[in-house]
Amino acid sequence: MADPKEPENGAVELGSPNATVPTGTMSTRRLRSEDYNDYSSTDVTPEGSPPDGMNGFAHPESYQRFGETNGTTWYQTLIHLLKGNIGTGLLGLPLAVKNAGILLGPLSLLVMGVVAVHCMGILVKCAHHFCNRFQKQFVDYGGAVMYGLEATPSACLRTHAIWGRRIVGVFLIITQLGFCCVYFVFLADNLKQVVSAANGTTNDCSSNRTVVMTPTMDSRLYMLSILPFVVLLTFIQNLKVLSIFSMLANVAMLVSLVVIYQYIVRDIPDPRNLPLAAAWKTYPLFFGTAIFAFEGIGVVLPLENKMKKPRQFPVILYVGMSIVTILYISLSVLGYLRFGADIQASITLNLPNCWLYQAVKLLFSIGIFFTYAVQFYVPAEIIIPPLVARVSERWGWVVNLLLRVALVCVTCVLAILIPRLDLVISLVGSISSSALALIFPPLLEIATYYSEGMHPLVIAKDIAISLFGFVGFVVGTYEALVELVAPAATVVNATTVLVQ
Repeated sequence: MADPKEPENGAVELGSPNATVPTGTMSTRRLRSEDYNDYSSTDVTPEGSPPDGMNGFAHPESYQRFGETNGTTWYQTLIHLLKGNIGTGLLGLPLAVKNAGILLGPLSLLVMGVVAVHCMGILVKCAHHFCNRFQKQFVDYGGAVMYGLEATPSACLRTHAIWGRRIVGVFLIITQLGFCCVYFVFLADNLKQVVSAANGTTNDCSSNRTVVMTPTMDSRLYMLSILPFVVLLTFIQNLKVLSIFSMLANVAMLVSLVVIYQYIVRDIPDPRNLPLAAAWKTYPLFFGTAIFAFEGIGVVLPLENKMKKPRQFPVILYVGMSIVTILYISLSVLGYLRFGADIQASITLNLPNCWLYQAVKLLFSIGIFFTYAVQFYVPAEIIIPPLVARVSERWGWVVNLLLRVALVCVTCVLAILIPRLDLVISLVGSISSSALALIFPPLLEIATYYSEGMHPLVIAKDIAISLFGFVGFVVGTYEALVELVAPAATVVNATTVLVQ
């Protein structure tokens, strides 16, 4: 049965200062945190238009749709899908391919992309099933898991179904705060490299030499230096204002990627010395980084619900994720081919020491800085309002700001404790992204349709995907922690020497 306290469309009013945000709305929140004005809300108008055809994942009578005047177009939805899947994880993929091998890495990325898209389709299909069953216009990720547990034959799972929503919420919070930790490390590494190489920066971008960096402060001190500016940025709580900053971030990162591509495609050395498959001990680190990059499942349901013509969403999903997968594989392979064993945690750290590419590092850093506020908006809107509601209105704004400062400081402290960008990405990917993208969706399909009858092969497929995600979760987390405690002797501080 549907939770009587749950909003009919899974959305939440932000206007009230005392409004609480249910944990299950986090996938909606993540979409709302994106930088597009037409995502100012995921609310469905009461005059929602009737079903307009087969969606591709569900029957036409699944549930009511948005009125076309309020929905997004095919192109807009595709752009949003790309934005939800392309982030800082992309820059770490060349190092991920090094951890897997020049042949095994791209093949693994391709397989992971196919599986990730399949799991997105499962989530949409199950959400449609429950929308049709409960006559709801929207079901978010947490709500779908909760309803799936309620549909199981197990009385114990039905009794504790609300924990499905809460668990999904916890993993979504971990993911978003993990992104924020990655941003701190990324900003510190790139700023340190730009500052330490400033005296040797030239206009000649064609040189191929080793640059000895000028002594500068530790990257962790850079994180502390950045902290006050990040805190001030997170005081901006208006999505429309944040959307402006985030759009600037998108433009900055797009320009940076174009410049990075034009550099790495030139002068690629002989790849025959690169291993086809790396040592199996490093493969779990590849898994964590790769699944971190592919973790965009939280935006799928809100995107589909916001469209003018939702029946087009399957095509958009396949086209968009094909573009994402091609981008991931091309940048990771070309980056590893270009820099070989010298590839660093972010490919920006391998760029030459000339003003053009130093500007690229700064440009991408500016984009990441503004993106921090967008990603931080998600956990802040879930954690802070219920706590603010416990104090008087007089002190509400003070508590709000203090909690924001505390959350930002937590992400900064975690980044200081794990100052290696590759390990932060791998840990976040292994712990939270694997659960959201690989483990939960197949189990949700079994829970949703088992009582209605499922083919044994479908059950076996779902169990295999979940086991794959669980093994990656355990082994990837273990290897990342081992590398954190006792780093390999071959690891070189990425911000000390830059080989060009």
